[in-house]
Amino acid sequence: MARIILWAVLIVLVVRAVSRLLRGVFEGAGYTRGPAPQRSVGLVRDPVCGVFVVRSQALTSGTGSAVRYFCSEKCKREWGGR
Repeated sequence: MARIILWAVLIVLVVRAVSRLLRGVFEGAGYTRGPAPQRSVGLVRDPVCGVFVVRSQALTSGTGSAVRYFCSEKCKREWGGR
């Protein structure tokens, strides 16, 4: 009876080890179960106070590659005075 219990415990441990190994291999290869992880949000840095702001909610000044992003009207006014 003791042999059967020891074999059962050994089999459970081996199955768990193989399962965790395979899960690690699949995760390393980029396979994920369930919904895809949420993508990160692009942040921009205010040049006056240094606060990071979500690009879609930031106030802007300039055009093309000279666009500056601001967290508030106050920072935008301070930048315009420079």
